[in-house]
Amino acid sequence: MDRKELMDMFNKRPRIGTLSTSDGKGAVNVAVFGSPHMIDGNTVVMGIGDNRSYKNLKKNPKAAFIVMEPGQTPAEWKGIRVYLEAVAVESEGGLFDKIKGETANRAGKAAADMLKAAIKFTITEVRPLIDKKS
Repeated sequence: MDRKELMDMFNKRPRIGTLSTSDGKGAVNVAVFGSPHMIDGNTVVMGIGDNRSYKNLKKNPKAAFIVMEPGQTPAEWKGIRVYLEAVAVESEGGLFDKIKGETANRAGKAAADMLKAAIKFTITEVRPLIDKKS
């Protein structure tokens, strides 16, 4: 999948995906998120509240985001696994203010007020949802 196709699938709305993170000791967390957004072929940004994912990313910057589209059978499902590394976490200014404003417009002030930070990720690897290779 080229990066344009990746961006189209990643940014498709409505959609939901899962963000997997782990803390400094390897304890894993998986959470459902609809907010991650690819802003270019190598960068994902998202707003995040004070939750396990946020706490984990402060200790371990590596994460994975999975986007899925159901099909009639499992073999017909579409999706991607995007491996990420957090490169910036902002709790004020620039990116944080932008994401908080977009969240307020899309989901309301209460949702925007729950945000504690904006996270910028670099994409480190992309794999299909079902990888027939080892």
